Amino acid sequence: MIERNSTYDIEKAVLGYTGEMARLQVQVLMGWEKEFRNLQWFGLQDGMRILEVGSGPGFFTEQLVGQVPQSTITALEVDSTLLNEARNRLVPRFASQLEFVHASVYDSGLPDHSYDFVIARLLFLHLKDPLAAAGELSRVLKPGGKLVIIDVDDGIFGALHPDLPVLPSVLRKVADYVAWNGGNRLIGRSLPRLLRQAGFTDVDMDSILQHSDLLGIEGFRYQFDIRRFMGLCQKGVITQEELDQMKQASEKLNNSSEAYAMMNFVMACGTKPRT
Repeated sequence: MIERNSTYDIEKAVLGYTGEMARLQVQVLMGWEKEFRNLQWFGLQDGMRILEVGSGPGFFTEQLVGQVPQSTITALEVDSTLLNEARNRLVPRFASQLEFVHASVYDSGLPDHSYDFVIARLLFLHLKDPLAAAGELSRVLKPGGKLVIIDVDDGIFGALHPDLPVLPSVLRKVADYVAWNGGNRLIGRSLPRLLRQAGFTDVDMDSILQHSDLLGIEGFRYQFDIRRFMGLCQKGVITQEELDQMKQASEKLNNSSEAYAMMNFVMACGTKPRT
């Protein structure tokens, strides 16, 4: 059995399997255009050999493969159910471009110096040993190859309207709870240091802002689905009062034309030295 060593398990998602799949798909589509623009800015080119780690059900893979038709893409995922979801949906259309690998990001089994570009999207926040994962990804990169990490930092999460004063406290409590379980919802701020500790050079970073007035409200509704906070209240992570305020915010996002939301994601890039 492949060791997960991660805090994410779709089978335990509070939205249920179907709801979580829908959330993941909307999440990819919301950020895709800006994320791909930045991937190109960091050096992604068609014709490269690309590795996507933590590829999940393949929604990001699906967008990527359509934009780089001359590239070969390896999708690596530890969860065999999610990997099969991606394989069944994508192979009929992109068989010649795609390879699927069931493996751990800590021990991929992939050959040394094999990839020009590695992408890890919303993976590192879940990892219990991110430095070991970054080291493994450096191993499989060619000298001069790039690793791009796309992730979160709840300290610069974003904003809601109407304002929700309790949100920073809730996010901090959630981050502390995730950290206690081995993850890191504040990973964004430490990505440059992480990449340098793993031996990468020419480290750079940027952010991706998503606003509901530009992208539609649907994806933000998934992020603030009250079911995602009810379990936290039951576990004592947040208070009943905080849950009630989160519920009010969720209802406004669902029902008020005046409501809007903005979220921020972080992208960091490092280069594997040539010597």
